[in-house]
Amino acid sequence: MEKQQKPSIMNPSTLSLVAEMVLDEALRNYRLEKLYKEIDSALEAGDEKSFHTLTTELKGLLATKKVK
Repeated sequence: MEKQQKPSIMNPSTLSLVAEMVLDEALRNYRLEKLYKEIDSALEAGDEKSFHTLTTELKGLLATKKVK
């Protein structure tokens, strides 16, 4: 008697979507980390214009955070 294969829970479309979500989250986290460092540098340099530009971007990025 031949063994039956279990149906795959994740089809290629689902796997692709999950991979895209993981990549999006990794890129978002990278950008957050970079923004925090750039904001620190702007503060240290006394660059008010860059500070405001970067904090505005940070606020926008944080506003798009998904609820877990």
